[in-house]
Amino acid sequence: MKKILLSFGGLLFSTVLTFGQANIVPAKPQSGPIVITGATIHVGNGTVINNGYIAFNKGKITAVGEGAAPNITGATVVDASGKQLYPGFICPITTLGLVEIEEGARGTVDDTETGDLNPHVRSLIAFNTDSKVIPTVRSNGILLAQPTPEGGTISGQSSVMMLDGWNWEDAAYKKDIGIHLTWPVARATGRGRRAAFALAGQTQESPAELAQKSIDNLNSLFTEAQGYAAETHHKVNNIRFEAMRGLFNGTKKLFINADGAKEIEQAVSFAKKFNLSAVIVGGKESYLVADDLKQNNIPVIIKETQTLPDKDEDDVYLPYKLPHLLQEAGVLYGLTGIGFWRQRNLPFEAGEAVGYGLTKEQALSMITLNNARILGIDKTTGTLEVGKDANLFVSKGDALDMLGLDVTDEYIQGRTINLDNLHKQLYKKFSGKYGLETKL
Repeated sequence: MKKILLSFGGLLFSTVLTFGQANIVPAKPQSGPIVITGATIHVGNGTVINNGYIAFNKGKITAVGEGAAPNITGATVVDASGKQLYPGFICPITTLGLVEIEEGARGTVDDTETGDLNPHVRSLIAFNTDSKVIPTVRSNGILLAQPTPEGGTISGQSSVMMLDGWNWEDAAYKKDIGIHLTWPVARATGRGRRAAFALAGQTQESPAELAQKSIDNLNSLFTEAQGYAAETHHKVNNIRFEAMRGLFNGTKKLFINADGAKEIEQAVSFAKKFNLSAVIVGGKESYLVADDLKQNNIPVIIKETQTLPDKDEDDVYLPYKLPHLLQEAGVLYGLTGIGFWRQRNLPFEAGEAVGYGLTKEQALSMITLNNARILGIDKTTGTLEVGKDANLFVSKGDALDMLGLDVTDEYIQGRTINLDNLHKQLYKKFSGKYGLETKL
């Protein structure tokens, strides 16, 4: 009986997921030129244009400037006087589109593959464009994301996806840009000490010995993969090594999860040894080895600012200060949030750093141009410049401020995006029930 009830509950739940947002459909291709006028335009590279205009057609930006907009035949004119215009925010390193409900619904979680070494696994084909979470994130100006696999030492490959599309083929922006590696940790820090000590008690090897063994295994694996990549033809293809070929010819990046200064330095040395284009993810102590990162041209994707420091003895404001510390050191840095639904707070996480050293335009660049550069898509997006994709949105107020962000118009490759989401629908529903006025 219990199984029957659970099955019925799952069926009912899946029905809600399927039909809860049937009115939110992917946007149609841009059908004619659009001109937005009168806005304060934040280009994304530090430039701000007051009383500006931007024109785009066939998905590409055709004009950006100050003052009166050019007269474009047949153009739809959007008056954005008194509003702010931004490049679309970019969210790297996320499980958005791979996870729908974290706990209690295993069928909605598709971010982890079995096994420890999975360079051939592609998050691309698991991306769910029908996710009910995506519109809630998109409503806060986040237009591109990097759904990333998790678990194991080598988790798999990630792609950059547009947060609008009928299926993963439609949504793909840049496919298979990198492979994700979690660097072995040789010590316990902060709140993870007890767990590490408990683990050490279960084996005769110390945490440092276990970590070194894992590093040795990685060196062996990458040496074999590098040798495999040097040969153009093989009698038998190795799917893992085939997936890693791009790391050695420069077409893929290696995203290395590492927080401690020692682990970051080890990861940098590893990348140099195999001549890899590496990105540090997390990097809580990256400011301690900033010179090494700058010298080797290795960027950092910071994981959230609204958190506590990892070590008890650290400055409690360190997470807020980290972007500024990397900015001052000349290290390229970007920002992501945590998980999937919390990515809607990405602009506010960036705004948090403004109070601890960054300017507003530097904080904006952190989640637009900087993230685009790190992901290798800055030639087509990340700033509002002629020739780039029309990935942009208009807000009534400051988009990095929780009280200011209020998106009124949004475009991905020039397509006009539906700004409705399940949260807004529920708000309208229950506002109506209690006779409250709704303005969404």
